[in-house]
Amino acid sequence: MSVIQQNLGKLNLIAGHPTAARTATGQTAGIDLRVYDGDVVFVLDSAAGAGTSPTLDVTIEDSADNSSFAAIASGAVAFTQVTGTASAQAVSVNKDDARRYVRIKYTIGGSSGQSFTFSVNAFGLKKYG
Repeated sequence: MSVIQQNLGKLNLIAGHPTAARTATGQTAGIDLRVYDGDVVFVLDSAAGAGTSPTLDVTIEDSADNSSFAAIASGAVAFTQVTGTASAQAVSVNKDDARRYVRIKYTIGGSSGQSFTFSVNAFGLKKYG
């Protein structure tokens, strides 16, 4: 078995924020990175925003205790702001640069009636198959 096949066997889909229409700011529950190795890649898939001047800002925050979350110390991990155009983006977090838990924080803005339908999921290699 090749190295690539061995690694693909360890690749895991991590459910972050399921596809849903959102009209207000929020965040997900913490995701425990302890069982992953190297980079964890987060993928944002968003439809175009609705309403007047809609904006969607999505960041990845970390925490040592799964309670108090803040920007990742090694540098902010954020997707490019989504507005009136659909967007698919990816950002990565090196597991060794983040504290044990991460969460997805999203901020929705606009003048009136703003709404976004989006999902954020991640892929990571498990340490132990």
